[in-house]
Amino acid sequence: MARLADYYLVVGYDLDKRVEGEGLGRILQRFPEKDWEDSPFPQGIELFCQPSGWQLVPERQPASFFVAVLTDINSERHYCACFTFWEGLDNPQLQKAKASEADEVDEGLAVVQSAQVFAPKSLVLVSRLDYTEVFRNCLGLIYTVHVDGLPVPLETVIGNLLTCIIPIAGGSQPGQEEREESLRTITLGAGDRQVIQTPIDDALPVSGSTVAQLFRQLGIVNVLYLFCAALTEHKILFLSSSYQRLTDACRGLLAIMFPLKYSFTYVPILPGKLLEVLSTPTPFIIGVNSFFRSETQELLDVIIADLDGGTVTIPECVHISLLPEPLLQQTQTVLSMVLDPELEVADHAFPPLSTQPSALKIQDKEIRGVFLWLFARLFQGYRWCLHIIRIHPEPVIRFHKAAFLGQRSLTEDDFLMKVLDGMAFAGFVSERGPPYRATDLFDDLVANHVERIRQEEACPHKVLNHVKELAELLFKNENPYPAVAMHKVQRPSENNQSGVNNPTPFPVLDDVAVQLFIDHAAAKLKTAPPVVKAELKGMVPSGPPLDTVDRNGIVMANSARRLEVVRNCITYIFENKMLEAKKLMPAVLRALKGRAARICLTQELNQHVLQNRAVLDDQQFDYIVRMMNCTLQDCSHIDEHGIAAALLPLVTAFCRKMGAGITQFAYSCVQEHMVWTTMQFWEAMFYSDVQSHIRALYLETEEGEQHNNSPDGSGSRREISALELASEQSRLWPTLSKELQTERVQKEESTVFSQAIHYANRMSYLLLPLDTSKNRLLRSSGLGDVESVSNSYVTNSIAGSMAESYDTESGFEDAESSDVANSVVRFINRFVDKVCNESGVTNEHLKALHTMIPDIVQMHIETLDAVHRESKRLPPIQKPKLLRPTLLPGEELVMDGMRVHLIPDGREEATGLMGGPPLLPAEGAIFLTNYRLIFKGTPNDPLVGEQVVTRSFPIASLTKEKRISVTIPMDQFVQEGLQLRSCTFQLMKIAFDEEVASDLAEVFRKHMHKLRYPQHVQGTFAFTVGQCGKMVVEHKTKDKNQSLRTLSKNLVKSAKRTIGRQYVTKKKYSPPTWENRSSFQSELDEDEISVSEEVDQSSLTLSSTMRSSDRQTMSNVVERACCRDYQRLGLGTLSNSLTRSKNEPFRISTVNRMYTVCRSYPGLLIVPQSIPDTTIQRICRCYRQNRFPVVCWRNSRTKAVLLRSAGLHAKGVVGFFKSPNAPASGPSQADSTSLEQEKYLQAIISSMPSYSDSSGRNTLSGFTSTHMSTSDSSDKLRQPKIGALMKQVMGTREDVPGTFSRGGKWGSIRGSGRLSAYNPDVGTRLAGKESPQSNGGPGEALFLRQQKAYLYIIGDKAQLKGGKQDSFQQWEVVPIEVCDVRQVKNSFKKLMKACVPSSSTTDPNMSFLRCLEESEWMALLHRVLQVSVLVVELLDTGSSVMVSLEDGWDVTTQVVSLVQLLSDPYYRTFDGFRLLVEKEWLSFGHRFSHRGAQTLGSQNSGFTPVFLQFLDCVHQIHLQFPMEFEFSQYYLKFLAYHYVSNRFRTFLLDSDYERIELGVLYEEKGERRSPQVCKSVWDYIDRLNKKTPVFYNYMFSPEDDEVLRPYTFNSNLKVWDFYMEETLSEGPSYDWELRGRQERVAEETPERPDSSGPKSQRHIVWPCYDSLSKVVPDAITKLLQDLQSLEAELGQTSEKWKDTWDKIKNAQRTETKLESKPSFSSSLLMSSNLSHQRRSQGVYLQESGVGSSINLALDCEASATSTPAAGRPSTSTLYSQFQSTESENRSFEGILFKRGALLKPWKPRWFVLDKTKHQVRRRRSMFKPTNKMQSFFDLKTTKRVYNFCAQDSMNAQLWMDSVQSCLSDA
Repeated sequence: MARLADYYLVVGYDLDKRVEGEGLGRILQRFPEKDWEDSPFPQGIELFCQPSGWQLVPERQPASFFVAVLTDINSERHYCACFTFWEGLDNPQLQKAKASEADEVDEGLAVVQSAQVFAPKSLVLVSRLDYTEVFRNCLGLIYTVHVDGLPVPLETVIGNLLTCIIPIAGGSQPGQEEREESLRTITLGAGDRQVIQTPIDDALPVSGSTVAQLFRQLGIVNVLYLFCAALTEHKILFLSSSYQRLTDACRGLLAIMFPLKYSFTYVPILPGKLLEVLSTPTPFIIGVNSFFRSETQELLDVIIADLDGGTVTIPECVHISLLPEPLLQQTQTVLSMVLDPELEVADHAFPPLSTQPSALKIQDKEIRGVFLWLFARLFQGYRWCLHIIRIHPEPVIRFHKAAFLGQRSLTEDDFLMKVLDGMAFAGFVSERGPPYRATDLFDDLVANHVERIRQEEACPHKVLNHVKELAELLFKNENPYPAVAMHKVQRPSENNQSGVNNPTPFPVLDDVAVQLFIDHAAAKLKTAPPVVKAELKGMVPSGPPLDTVDRNGIVMANSARRLEVVRNCITYIFENKMLEAKKLMPAVLRALKGRAARICLTQELNQHVLQNRAVLDDQQFDYIVRMMNCTLQDCSHIDEHGIAAALLPLVTAFCRKMGAGITQFAYSCVQEHMVWTTMQFWEAMFYSDVQSHIRALYLETEEGEQHNNSPDGSGSRREISALELASEQSRLWPTLSKELQTERVQKEESTVFSQAIHYANRMSYLLLPLDTSKNRLLRSSGLGDVESVSNSYVTNSIAGSMAESYDTESGFEDAESSDVANSVVRFINRFVDKVCNESGVTNEHLKALHTMIPDIVQMHIETLDAVHRESKRLPPIQKPKLLRPTLLPGEELVMDGMRVHLIPDGREEATGLMGGPPLLPAEGAIFLTNYRLIFKGTPNDPLVGEQVVTRSFPIASLTKEKRISVTIPMDQFVQEGLQLRSCTFQLMKIAFDEEVASDLAEVFRKHMHKLRYPQHVQGTFAFTVGQCGKMVVEHKTKDKNQSLRTLSKNLVKSAKRTIGRQYVTKKKYSPPTWENRSSFQSELDEDEISVSEEVDQSSLTLSSTMRSSDRQTMSNVVERACCRDYQRLGLGTLSNSLTRSKNEPFRISTVNRMYTVCRSYPGLLIVPQSIPDTTIQRICRCYRQNRFPVVCWRNSRTKAVLLRSAGLHAKGVVGFFKSPNAPASGPSQADSTSLEQEKYLQAIISSMPSYSDSSGRNTLSGFTSTHMSTSDSSDKLRQPKIGALMKQVMGTREDVPGTFSRGGKWGSIRGSGRLSAYNPDVGTRLAGKESPQSNGGPGEALFLRQQKAYLYIIGDKAQLKGGKQDSFQQWEVVPIEVCDVRQVKNSFKKLMKACVPSSSTTDPNMSFLRCLEESEWMALLHRVLQVSVLVVELLDTGSSVMVSLEDGWDVTTQVVSLVQLLSDPYYRTFDGFRLLVEKEWLSFGHRFSHRGAQTLGSQNSGFTPVFLQFLDCVHQIHLQFPMEFEFSQYYLKFLAYHYVSNRFRTFLLDSDYERIELGVLYEEKGERRSPQVCKSVWDYIDRLNKKTPVFYNYMFSPEDDEVLRPYTFNSNLKVWDFYMEETLSEGPSYDWELRGRQERVAEETPERPDSSGPKSQRHIVWPCYDSLSKVVPDAITKLLQDLQSLEAELGQTSEKWKDTWDKIKNAQRTETKLESKPSFSSSLLMSSNLSHQRRSQGVYLQESGVGSSINLALDCEASATSTPAAGRPSTSTLYSQFQSTESENRSFEGILFKRGALLKPWKPRWFVLDKTKHQVRRRRSMFKPTNKMQSFFDLKTTKRVYNFCAQDSMNAQLWMDSVQSCLSDA
């Protein structure tokens, strides 16, 4: 029972305390005067009566009513019903003004002018019950009595009101019906009567229709946002201009939160004076009048709901976690069905007649029903996660949040996490946790309707029905007496409602009279018998347990096979079958990702624990620990699946003996997991253990009692849960005697206490690391905060600093070990404090615990120290032996092997994804030598554990190094690692093993950087290799201090010295002739004298420079300067100006012999005969880097020359190239250099025979005559093609790629899928036709432009902007776009990422082909090849070409080299290619060191693979013309690898000048200090080529003077396999010494006796592991190898492979010459003299099934079995070694028509009958016989019948006879 109203007040306007127009309220009267004991009077009511402030108004306002809610200090809510009306009074301001008679009237007067104003007065009821309507009626009645002057004293009404006693709750029980009825009906004695509807169950909130109103005002989505915001503790502010609506909205929001109760600030109406409350940091639900809207604008973190406007505004910084899907969607659906039932049928053609929503009151309950249903789903099964820790004296209950989330698999769900962490849920647990209490609607729903809810959730209509049932119950609860509606309440009469006629103010009441009423009622209550309402307590049902849903792992977890694997593995371990266990291990570790497997593991391990102990041997221990680690690895810090909880007892059970009474337990090896440092985990574990112990405690007592009663019935009982036990005990508690009660309380307390001691031990086990000098606790959990759940790992260095800071703050500054001890003690103390306070442990016990904990920790540290000492002595088991790599001669280890794991990258071959066992990840070591970075190890997968995995690359090729952190699947720890990328297309992702200290890894990185970027090129491997170790060290120490500046100074000095000295010697010689040019050269380019032997200048006489031993070196100089090549090409002689031979058009100039004209050019250059050296010195200034045009090649047929130079300087562009097409510099140009440039070009043109022969310069006849004389007729066909090419190169887009029949050789037929007509308009005037000018001007006069230019200048488009066309020039500029160096660099980076991705991706946009396309590498190749083919065309048609691009050392070099390679077969041989690279790349100064970023200085410029691009172009040409190159593809790969490897000096430094300066240039062929070290890559290749045919192309059979014209379109280009291939068995195959050594090592290790049975002859070849060329060599290599091994067996001296090959080839040639008719039985590859056959059969190489043969055997009548030898060279080549010619074997041959298979036509074929081999062989026929078919005959073999047709019957007879004789002979 409770009072209806606690206090009644009259609050009026306080006239005395007015401040500047702001009034105040004042309590005029209050009843009772004295506070009630059970509910003190709330303060500050006067503020709430007028929330917008007390003000006087000029007009009377209508009376208003609202309910405000105040919360007192005990968080009790007081409902203040305020009824406000307005009373007139004289204007106080006017009176004040008159009284003071002031001159200035107050400004406020302007507002309130009237003489009478109205002041508010409020009647207030304060109650703890929330009956809005009853309060409205009561206060209205009081007002009516006053206004209408009813004959009832107000004191009586108020006295009655204050003495009303009503029941708080309870439905209608039959017996008490009348009495209850009378209690619920109240009258205030003014002829009124009201029935108060008290709810049946006061636990359920009463909402009236407020919820429905709220939804109507704001809409479904907005209210759901507010609902989630309130549950997740955000700040919510309601705005409305109506006070009552604010209260209703807040009430509605609270009602839908049931069964959770809102426990933060709740102020439905906030007075304006208290607005600063809104900036409180705590969550709140507050209502404010819209009048104050502007003041709420600056609130940044408050969600504002405007009830009048229907909007909810969520600030940007606030993130509301919404309900988890699918709940959110389902809730919205059902709500819309309740609120807007018409929505569903809105589209129906025949909508039902009535689909009106229910009445507001009913709708309100339906909405609440939806939310009840929602909570039942959210909290379903919550009672199974309650831990009961104490039952007596009252239950203490904790909720196991992690288990709840884990079982619902909602650990990731933000919303539920926040709700469970919130205050409301804590209140829910303490209120609903106790197992013995009264139950309500929600308890019933969550326990008994789970199944129904689950079945309904998919069908909204069923949900709606359920919701309507709930709504009915809720409505019934609020309105238990629908029949009674006898309300009779007076209202004021119409004219008095406004109070106009009643000027009398509200009277002052007689307090004595009221007080008498109150006292009288109180006395009456005392005498009345107490109303005892039987409270129905009972056991709260728990509902069905949660069935665990594992959403993400359904497929994995349910696989029984996986659980079987886990079980088997554990069985093997305990049966000591270690090999079996090892094989299963990877599968087990994979399976342990699933929850079921992890639970299975803990159950299995449990079975092997006897009496809390299981002693294992080392290896068993190791495996068990690994499995535990893997299991724990995926546990989150809260351990939602209880895996860590299940493992906790096991880690203290499994152990191994380590000698002398020392035992190591598993816990010391599984500490590295977050879960152990999480306070929540320990609490949950502790509570669940306490619960099971308390359960056991009461089970014993019960069982004792039961045994007395029924000895037999106890066995059949199901297991009682702890909550059921607790409920039973709570029921019995009041019946127990005092002694029994205290005994039980003590027992429980001591149970909790003993568990606390147990846990202090357990925690010290898992928190103290084995090596107590390392503080894990501080490291991993950020000082081990209670709530710290950070998942990051802090590195050791940070941990150290954190530990220091922590200790200095707390004043601990002890030794390191005690630091660990301290932090662990602090952690355990915090834990103990928390759990003991919650579970009611006595203070004495708590103190005892605090004194115990440090001792426990200290004891444990001591035992750990012993274990740590022993464990250091233990040999590590699982780690494989580190394999040493084989090193090159001269290669030395800089850092010894560090144990690392090689992690798989984005290449899938090695990971087993493409089939086969995974070779990666592998465990091994990384070695840093002065040449390479080498990983060598074995795969982690035991199935391939005996293979060796090697990955290495030269340190000089490292392009990017990046730190990564890696989780190694076997060991479960996050390790720091490195990702190293090399430009030899290799990637190493390594993770350092935990045994590698992080500082060691840092040292490794520093060493690596030092080796990658030496200070000077002399620090590279190619230079340091010959020196002994000591020198390397000295060199390093010197480098450290020597700055780059001093180094460069020394360089310059030595350079000056060299140059100076050369000038000294220069005076002492007369110009030598060709005969003694070797001596001349020696003085020109001094060898080692200049730098390495610091010779004094005075001693530099001729004799000192010309040592006799250097004669050979000198001849090399001339070779080096490529004179040999110039001589071969007939490009002039070396002579001085006096003895110049006039008939030679070119000469070799020595103007650059001192490298003074151009640093980056060679010493000897080819220039026109007529140009003196002085001119050259002037011309060179116009060109960038002084690289003026020089001749580098001449076409032997057309005598056109190829020149190279750099682009012009910007200032020269205007003067020299006046128009985009013709460099015209007329006489008007005064600049002399420009004239000289023109003269120079003219000299080149006049050197061409085609120019000097033509009589008339520009006439058509001259043009044709010269051209007919110099070229064959195919030129006519060729001309249009050049035009097309020119257009493509110059970038016009309109051209159609076409192919034409012309002389020369186009790419192999395989590549040409394109046929299109040639578009005649495309050719420019080069084609000899008039066509519109490129710039849109009119065409030149035809006769002027009929002739092609004599010289084309290929220039850069960007540089050739300018004036008009000049038609009288004989040269023409072809502007093209060149690829910038930056472009090449970026393209190469992307290419590396495409070919060697760092991680695998499923993104279709990152597929290999897409990445390859985006890299644009192919497009760059296409551009270079296209320009080269154009230049080849121009040279071939007799025009000279000058390539003048960028600085003349990148693209120029590429184009010039490719042109020579395509035009001149000599450059396609070994010698020629070497010469080409030496001449064009090395001598002409391609900046290898700079582009390769080989030293510290060029580090920033980055790696730019210009040379690699050239090699790739050569590879593309090689693919299209496989028979034109003497060298193989491997040769190109070899160069591509070693040009970046720095193993040889060949590709170091940027020019000949630098090489001479360092004394590198000529020592290559001179004396050698260490014979085993090759300094030149060419020497190395020569040597290797003598030993093995790996560089040789067996298909090489060149045609004379063949010009190659490859297809250059992207579709014709292939990705070079150099970028993709990998050999994990031995690493890159380009260091041949290593291959030899590895094989030798393999042979030396003796075969172990293998007991496993016969060895299989099969060998599996893995694409990424084995070297295919080695394991599966091609036929010829294999035969050569076999031949060598046979010779070795026979003891003969084996001859060189080349000699053998040449012999066979020559035999082949003679054989083909002897043959009478052209036959194709000879080996395809060797028939080099049959040119006609070659042209037609060039395709053979790419097609298989060329020839086939029919074998004739004896066992059938006239025929034999057939074996088509597809694609292999015919067997005759093997016989040809033993028989001089093959023609004797050809018993008979000729043409027969053979019928093909079914429905195929007859085809003529050439057949050969061979008696020796019993074969009829056929070859394709190249000509068709004219005769008609006449004679048929068949040849029958065991396989099939062959139908033949001879040309005549005689021929047929001959064939049959021959076959018969062949058979009979046999």
